[in-house]
Order: sequence, then structure tokens, then C-alpha cells
Amino acid sequence: MKQPTQQPASRPTALAALAGVAAAAVVLSVAELIGAFFTARATPVIALGSTFIDFTPPWMKDFAIATFGTNDKAALFVGMGVTILVLACVLGVVAYRKWSLGVAGVLLMGAVIVASVVTRAGVKPPDAIPSLAGTVAGLVVLRLLVRRLWRMRQWPEMAADAPSRDSERPERPAASRRDFFTATGITLAASALAAGGGRLLSAARSNVAQARESLRLPAPATAAPAVPAGVQSKAPGVTPWLTPNKDFYRIDTALSVPEINARDWELRVHGLVEQEVRLTFQDLLDAKLIESHVSLTCVSNPVGGYLAGNAKWLGMPIREVLKMARPKDGADMVLSTSIDGFSASTPLEVLQDGRDAMLAIGMNGEPLPLEHGYPVRMVVPGLYGFVSATKWVVDLEVTRFADNKAYWTQRGWSERGPIKTMARVEVPRSFARVPAGRVAIGGTAWAQTRGITKVEVQIDNGPWTEAVLSAEASVITWRQWSFDWDATPGPHYIKARATDGTGELQTDKRADPVPDGASGWQSVMVTVE
Repeated sequence: MKQPTQQPASRPTALAALAGVAAAAVVLSVAELIGAFFTARATPVIALGSTFIDFTPPWMKDFAIATFGTNDKAALFVGMGVTILVLACVLGVVAYRKWSLGVAGVLLMGAVIVASVVTRAGVKPPDAIPSLAGTVAGLVVLRLLVRRLWRMRQWPEMAADAPSRDSERPERPAASRRDFFTATGITLAASALAAGGGRLLSAARSNVAQARESLRLPAPATAAPAVPAGVQSKAPGVTPWLTPNKDFYRIDTALSVPEINARDWELRVHGLVEQEVRLTFQDLLDAKLIESHVSLTCVSNPVGGYLAGNAKWLGMPIREVLKMARPKDGADMVLSTSIDGFSASTPLEVLQDGRDAMLAIGMNGEPLPLEHGYPVRMVVPGLYGFVSATKWVVDLEVTRFADNKAYWTQRGWSERGPIKTMARVEVPRSFARVPAGRVAIGGTAWAQTRGITKVEVQIDNGPWTEAVLSAEASVITWRQWSFDWDATPGPHYIKARATDGTGELQTDKRADPVPDGASGWQSVMVTVE
């Protein structure tokens, strides 16, 4: 009688890896489901991702933003997914070959997840429960699936030693590949349902989005000046002068958008002050609010990049808040902190001068979008966001640069981040093909708090020629420009540079975003046909 063939060694290994993936899915889905009753930052993926961001070196952050732009968080999730998949496969194989080592590996990963959770800002020890429960559930599932693989491995050996008579062959163990795949499929399906149910339950338990939609903003005591006619560039295709909320760039460290009930929000102002101040959201609604168009720019914006936007903001002047607190002599910095632990160091004098630095509650005529800081964020003209634009802000500590460092300052970035003068060519785009003849060139320039007084364009190595500036709304907003070019066939290079309101010409010296923002002249290559 022909003996059963021994399974190839690679097949049990592949199945063991699949068992590890199923167990990992259980860990994440159970934690997601139970996490619906805890803070969103208690789920393993969010906690691990946030911890990774915290320890990301500046060069890697710049690479991610330069490569993926505002999709950097999606790229991070994809990378985490691949990493978790590989680790799950490895743990599955290790558990199949030596169970004790597999258990140790799972427990180690569970400990890493729990540590990532409990070290997040605003997270309490009980918030580790979802991760603990998920780890236990994953370990149980891994044990059940690996046992099935062990039983499958025993069958060929038993059959090989059995007598040749069919009536005396040992009964096949209950476990088979079909049983294994059925159990694994059911596990993965249940995990998907649990994860989806957790997200639905979290959404059902949260009424923040509904509360935001029902919020009616008060009229400002000081309305924004009327926008003059002609602020938009005459060159077709240039970005709108006023950036719609849905198109406004988002760069922050929050993988999960904090959901804060405005009724529970409170801002604490403390530190080197004569009087500690606490403000509620209702206090802001009742205050004399200002409205102002302000352009914001991210320090990670490369030369010619699109990490900049212009919006109409509504909020309470921060200088009025500081008047209530009365900073002490010697203080020179305000350390603002978000509910998710991010912090920014803003020079104290910037928050006390005449610029429209505010605790913003409105953006373009509506309450702040959740991803842009609802219910309250900081808006400070003239400074890059990493030292000023704290979203979901809950704490202002008046202190000194010598005594405290902010989130990115600890990672090698500068303490102060004044925005550099920059001109951006938006049309035609780089590598565009355009017809010969009259070609419209246009773009945007900014030098917040200084304004833009001139933009010049250079074609190839020719002379610099002034562009036509659009109307200026204020020195704290960007300014657009246009230029008509008589294009001749062939490849050409277009450069642009700006001069700010102090008469200083934009530098041609190339600099990376680290530590205080990129600089240089943008060059766009086009082909004229």
C-alpha cells in the first residue's frame, strides 16, 4: 500500500505564519472593540503610531512629508501594517516551532503596546485594558491554531508506522488543513467585524461632530477688513486666494484626531504669571472676538511646496488672555500644549504685540473643523506652525526658553520660527508642455507680518523682470502675482523671487527645512511646443 506523503516543511511554516497573522488581527480588533469605551489613543495602532512619530528623527519626518505630503499619515499606517504583518508571520512560525518562545514574543509585543498606550498624553492606566485584553485574546487564538497545526503534523507520522491493512490504520486526527483554514477564516472574519463594530461604536458614542455642526459662532467685535478686489492672480490655475477648509493643509502629530467636547474644554494659563487663569469655551464665546485673514505656513514646506494656506479666522486675542494672567519679568516664551501632548514654543513678545495672534474657534465662517483643532487652536501670524499653531490647545505655560523646550525643539529644530520670504511658481507646473506664444505664469508669495512688495521672474538666464502683483489684503496674508511670457519653442527654466516689505530680497541660498525652514529660488522646467 502506498504510504501518505509527508507534508513539505515549507507548508506548515506558511500555515504557521498565517496563524500568526490571524492572532495579530484578533489582538488589534479586540482592542479596537473594547477601546470604543476608552480614549481613542488607547487603541494599539494609534498608540504605536504616535510613539513612532515621537521618536522619528527630523530627517525621516522631512522625507515623509516631502515624499507623501499631507498623505504622510496614510503612508505611516501602510508602513505599520506591513511591519505588523511581518512580525505576526514571524511570531506564528516561532510559536509553531517552540511554543514558549512564541508566548514570550507575544507578551513582549503586548508589553510594547501597553507601554505605548500608557505613555500617551491624557491617557490613564485603565486605558491599557483594551491592549491587555487584545493580547490575551490573540494569545488564545494563536494557541488554538498552532495546536491544529501540531495535530496535522502528527498524522503523516502515525500513518507511516501503521499496518498495511486498511482496517487497522489509525483514525485520522480531527485536525486537517480544511479545519485549519476554516478556523482561520472564521477568526479573520470575526476580527474584521469586531474592528468595524468598534469604529461604529466609537462614532455612536461620540457626539463631537454633531455638537460642532450645531454650534453657532458669535459675531466678532472686530470684523476682518474687507478683502480688496483683485487679490486673485490673473493667471488661470493659481490656487484660490482664500483656501477652502477641505483644501487647507494638515500637518500635525495626531494619528487620531482628538475629539473634545467643547463644553468640557478648558484652557489653563499658568507659569511665570501673577494670576493663573482658566478659560472655558463659553468664556471664549462671550469674549470680544476678532476676525482676521491670516496665512499659515508649515516649516516642512519645501521650496515651491504647497504646505501653506490662507483662511479667515475668528478668535480671542491671546494678548488679552495674557493681560489677565500678567506675565512676570524675565518670562520670554509661552509653551502651548495640545491635548495629545504636542507642544510649541512661541516668543512671548509675539503674542503681546499688535499682530492678530488668537485662540481661534472659527475658520472661514464656520467652527473649526475637527482636524484643524476643534474646538480651539492657536493662530499666530508670521511664525511657522511648529512654534505657534498648536491645535486642540489646552495649556499655556508662561516660561523661558532657557527653562523649557517644545516638542520639535527637543528634536533639533529651532526655538523660534519666523517665516522666510518665499515666492512660489504655480502655473505652469514643472515639466508641463505648453504651446508657443503668450503663456501665463503665476503664483503666490508670502512674508507674513512684512508683506510682499515685489515679485520678479527670470526665464532661463535672462534678466529679472517684475511680475504684476495682485492686490494686497494685509501684510499677514500671502500675495499673488502674474506674468505674461512670450514663449518660444524648446525647453525653458522659470525662476521667481520676492522682495518683502522691509526691502529684503528673498535669498537664493538653498537650505533644507531643518532647522528653521527651507529657502532658495524655485526653478520650474517647461517645454514649449
